[in-house]
Amino acid sequence: MLNFGEIASVSLILFSIIDILGSIPIIIDLRKRVGKIESGKATLVAGIIMITFLFLGEVILRMFNIDVASFSVAGAIIILIIGMEMILDRDFFRPDPDTSDSSSIIPLAFPLIAGAGTLTTILSLKAAYGQFNILIGIVINMIFVFIVLKSAGWLERKIGKAGFNILRKVFGIILLSLAIKLIKENFLQ
Repeated sequence: MLNFGEIASVSLILFSIIDILGSIPIIIDLRKRVGKIESGKATLVAGIIMITFLFLGEVILRMFNIDVASFSVAGAIIILIIGMEMILDRDFFRPDPDTSDSSSIIPLAFPLIAGAGTLTTILSLKAAYGQFNILIGIVINMIFVFIVLKSAGWLERKIGKAGFNILRKVFGIILLSLAIKLIKENFLQ
């Protein structure tokens, strides 16, 4: 049943978890390394991952005998590596020369947009909100993600090289902190 209060709540919760605004330095860095980001493709893949997880997430994890905590730790390790890339100026995720558009999928669509935190949040939301309202919240967030991805070039020009370098280091530390928090919460219990 359509409930605008639930849609607003779900949208805000997902917005804070996806944190696309906080990912702008990562998006700009990725764009610099690979030349371009396919905004539509990244948004579509992230949306499909989230919607699939909304309807089949628990089944998929059970099928592979994976608990939500282990899934979160795996996502946290990827986030940790991306944070290290940003701080150390090293590339661990190198684009595959045979698939020039793969960087729009990994690490952008997954795990940055539709990462372990987002997917586990979607599973948690199912306990409190209707699936249709969660679905609409996902779509609203994907529209916003698309807008931010499309404007990455403009943002890069406005921020400038020095500003970008500062943001890159700061957000690298934030990503490392987020990864450590996810690992602590899900692994070191």
